[in-house]
Parts: sequence; C-alpha cells; structure tokens
Amino acid sequence: MKRSYQVVDVFTNRPLLGNPVAVVLDAEGLTTDAMQAVANWTNLSETTFVLPPTTAEADYRLRIFTPRNELPFAGHPTLGSAHAVAETGRVIPRGSGRLIQQCGIGLVEVTIEERGGDRQLTFDLPPAKLEPLHAADVAELELILGCKVDRKTTPAIVNVGAIWMVVHLNDAASVLNLRPDFVRLANLERRLGVTGLTVFGTREHGDRAAIEVRTFAPSCGVAEDPVCGSGNGSVAAFQWQRGLLPPGGTDYVAAQGRCVGRDGRVKVSVDANGNVRVGGSCVTSVEGSLML
Repeated sequence: MKRSYQVVDVFTNRPLLGNPVAVVLDAEGLTTDAMQAVANWTNLSETTFVLPPTTAEADYRLRIFTPRNELPFAGHPTLGSAHAVAETGRVIPRGSGRLIQQCGIGLVEVTIEERGGDRQLTFDLPPAKLEPLHAADVAELELILGCKVDRKTTPAIVNVGAIWMVVHLNDAASVLNLRPDFVRLANLERRLGVTGLTVFGTREHGDRAAIEVRTFAPSCGVAEDPVCGSGNGSVAAFQWQRGLLPPGGTDYVAAQGRCVGRDGRVKVSVDANGNVRVGGSCVTSVEGSLML
C-alpha cells in the first residue's frame, strides 16, 4: 500500500542543508522489522514512523530508527516529524503552537512558531542523567580522536534517551580537524552501551555561533551525524553541570555540519534551573509515497 513519506531538513531553512530525517506518516500496521528495513534502506541517520498515540495526552506517537537500531528519543527526528505532521494537517497544534509527541522515553513537548515563512520548532530536552567517564575510557577516546581532551571539564556519559559521550575540546579548530578511528569508536560505544560521541569547542569568531559541535555514532551505522539535536542538548546539559554556562541561564547558537557539507544552526536555551530547550528551522525537501 502507499504510505505518505517526507524528507525534512532540520536545523536549516534551506533544502539540502541541515540534517535530513525521513518521515513515514502512515506507519500503522508496519512491523518493527519492516520499520528497521526502511530505516536501513533510507540510510539516513534517522527515519521515523508516525503512529496513533496510545495515551490521550499525546497528539501522535513516534518510533525512531537509525540504520541499525531503534532509539527511545532523538532530537532532529523529533523536530522534523513535528514539522511533517503539522504541515500535512495530520495534527493541529494546540494553543501556543504546542504538540505533544509520545516516544520511547515518554512525552516530549514541541513548540512550532512561524516567523515570516520560516518555521521554527523547539523541543524540551528530557531530563539529562550524567555520569563521569572513567579515566581509562577517556584515555581510549584520546587515542580514537588523535588529540587531548579537556580533562578539567571531565568527559561524561549523558543520557537523554539517546546516550552520548560528551567531550570538551580546546577550541572549534580542534573539533573541525578530528579524524576519528571509527572502528575503535564503535567498539567503545558497544562496550559502554552508548549511542555515540558528541564533541564541542568554543568558536572565537563567526556568525553568532558560540560553539562548534560534531557527533559520531558508527555503532548505529552513522559515521557522522550532520546536525544532532539530542547531542546538542546533551552538550548544553554537560556545560550546565560543569559550570561552563552562566548560573542564571543563557541562550546560544551552535554550529554543526561543516565537515559533511552541511551548515546547521542549533538554537539552545538553558534556564536558571538547568532545563534545556533545543530548536531550529525545518524545511521539507521531499514529498512522496512509499509502496509498503
């Protein structure tokens, strides 16, 4: 049967930039194996499947797959899927442009705001759980990355549904110059039970972006994720916990995707209690049908 399908570019208002997510809008009746097969076929960092909610509190239910496995939550798929269900009229946003997504981690609120033809979407990051990375694993990461990490801000595992090792490097140039050993990184990810690795460093100048970010998840079949919402949210939670952000809260923009030919911009807000919101622009690049 025909199933409506979109590809949405997230964290950009220009098609072919940002990070694409494939969204299957009529996923009811598909088995888990079928969903995983589609995600493997699209070969994007994530593919999502929109389903009826199983709780009255939610507007829709979302299942999220990498080419190799299912995730309980991910950032850019959340924003791109919310854009798709709103654009196609499958869900009418509540007051103040709110949508409630049901996914593996629970309920996630997404806000949609129209700004002169530019659709901005924002999600509330699920509560982050941090644990420090053991010294031996930090040493292994340095070998994988081929550079030293900032040990004053101890690298951590940050669990927001997706689970990221988060590492602070000295500057943006160090981030951009990375050439990780993906085989060794995938082995470390599997051993630690994490989704992947997100690294960040401060930008000294540029177009308002405060930090440069890169995300790697080879164990999930994604060597480098172009622009990662949950990774950026985890970086914000990490910075808050490590005292790298003002105690009263702050807003900033992160840049990601330059090393894979993208140019994503992620808007991050952290309040005085450490609550994180992540957002950016979304634009539909593909509309069509899947024959499944």
